[in-house]
Amino acid sequence: MTLIKENTAVQEMYASLKAKLHDVVPDFELRYKAELAVEINRLKVERNAVILGHNYMEPALFHSIPDFVGDSLELSRKAAQTDKDVIVFCGVEFMAETAKILNPSKTVLLPAEKAGCSLAASITAEDVRRLKAQYPGVPVVTYINTYADVKAECDICCTSGNAVAVVNSLDAERIIFIPDEYLARNVAAETGKKIIVPSLQSNIGLEGVDSYDFIGWHGRCEVHEKFTVEDIRNVRAQFPDVYILAHPECSPDVVAASDFSGSTTAMIRKVEASHAPRFLLLTECSMGDNIMGANPDKEMLRLCSVRCPHMNQITLEDTLASLEKMQYEIHVPEEIRVRAARAVQRMIEIG
Repeated sequence: MTLIKENTAVQEMYASLKAKLHDVVPDFELRYKAELAVEINRLKVERNAVILGHNYMEPALFHSIPDFVGDSLELSRKAAQTDKDVIVFCGVEFMAETAKILNPSKTVLLPAEKAGCSLAASITAEDVRRLKAQYPGVPVVTYINTYADVKAECDICCTSGNAVAVVNSLDAERIIFIPDEYLARNVAAETGKKIIVPSLQSNIGLEGVDSYDFIGWHGRCEVHEKFTVEDIRNVRAQFPDVYILAHPECSPDVVAASDFSGSTTAMIRKVEASHAPRFLLLTECSMGDNIMGANPDKEMLRLCSVRCPHMNQITLEDTLASLEKMQYEIHVPEEIRVRAARAVQRMIEIG
């Protein structure tokens, strides 16, 4: 009887995945991954676990095992609200750290032993301390794409979805905004602020050393910095009616040349609400596949696509192994966690 139930569950999972992903994932792969997903969902109940899946997860995982999917802000909220004993974060390390920061008594697992982030690695806690010494009294906003010790040095965190709201919430003449240079430049432009990036001061383009109110950093996302205005021109030449959406981690020139810029969730909602004949996402390419699976009536161009090598570390196989062995648990030293939690909680409260 148990075998029959398991076979039925696998067939149902396979049918569900096939209905969404038949144009995205080969059929033989869907059959194999359906078996993995069913076993993960069984173990999830056994371990009293919740699975959080970022919008950049590969399609078969995204559409099968997460209890919640979304961007960093949404998943931070879900992590803060869960009553489960175990949190499995299908994302990258800084995301799992954020879940641990908000849930110190819970077990937080990252399915891959190494799933880092080029942007998070671009700045250290010592770098932040040096910035604060150089610009005393200036509040520090740090992007959620940073590690816990960096968050502990800042005043408030933000995501790409609420960065403008966070900046506007601060009553300050100047703001340090780290570590993403492009996000900082895009937020500065949207809020009417002039920005300097200390390591790139020769490229500031401002008349005086004091004529700035945004202090950035030189970090960049290795995925989003690859997109160029030339990409956009080439796509529009071939598909003049395409609607182009760019993540705000793209360069300001790319954002300006696109039709819309927003967080991953904002991009998804924009596609869902739009009646444009076709769409192009300038972000991590798996998200386009995930939108295709959920919205078969939307035509997504698969051009200018780049896969994040860190998000790609998270697989169904490793998620199963993580739950089976309770491996790759995330730990954050309490002194760092308490300080980082204040910055993260302030971000969540702004929404």
